[in-house]
Amino acid sequence: MITMRLDATLQAHILAAFAPLNDEAAVHAFPPTSALSKALLRLLEAHSKGQAYQHKLPAIAKMFTTASVNMWMRAVHAFLVSASLTEVSPAWSSVAGYYSSHYSVRALAHLLGHFQMHAGRRIVRLRLSAGVYNCKFDPKSGADREHKVYWKIVKQDPHFAADSFFRENTSGDNRSDVGHRDRANYADHLPEFPLFRPLDADAVRDRINRISNIETSSAPIPRTDKYPDIENVQIVAYHRLVRFRSLVDTVVVDGNRFWRVHRDPPWARDFMDYQLTEEASAQSLFTR
Repeated sequence: MITMRLDATLQAHILAAFAPLNDEAAVHAFPPTSALSKALLRLLEAHSKGQAYQHKLPAIAKMFTTASVNMWMRAVHAFLVSASLTEVSPAWSSVAGYYSSHYSVRALAHLLGHFQMHAGRRIVRLRLSAGVYNCKFDPKSGADREHKVYWKIVKQDPHFAADSFFRENTSGDNRSDVGHRDRANYADHLPEFPLFRPLDADAVRDRINRISNIETSSAPIPRTDKYPDIENVQIVAYHRLVRFRSLVDTVVVDGNRFWRVHRDPPWARDFMDYQLTEEASAQSLFTR
């Protein structure tokens, strides 16, 4: 297990990101659907016209945090779907497992202050310096697709650069998360489909328990030539969502009402304990 040391800058950033959410009811803290992307479009318009918009940044920063946590919850949900489809549909188990990974990576990117605007064709960078938020809008090229941009952002962050569970996401590689997803999504003449036998709750719990207890010293990236490489798809997805949770836990869990409520989604409690192996269960992936 890789243990990453958090520097003071990242700790301060995460504490500042979650602090405003400690002053309101956690169950009502999530804004309406697409609130962040719409707010960023309005911000971009003001920026383009040379209008002042800095006073809006604290509210937008709070939405970066809620978007991050919501995206992580989507990662957990997608992982449950993947586990439930392991024997029923290898193709869709693989796709759901990939999206669990992607949502965890995107959650980290949002937490770090990055958002790719689809309609505005910009990549937003939000930074906090000396108590003041700054916002930068970088042009987005045609090659800056979501399933590359967010992964590249996280991989280039110094806290995750050495972690083999985070990597750039290139579809042309044989060892590639998105390449394996592409095989499941788009390839013609996939292997024969198994007889449809829906799994029960015990089978899902057993599958997740198996994945969480597989020991690995580096990330077993799925291989297109091993499709359906479901076990490796699920291992890396599980490790990534646990890493997000461990990071936020290490910095804010004891002092933030919003995260205490949402770090353990009620719809996942019967299946998920967010542990990796017995040896690692009592340890955090991050140290201060």
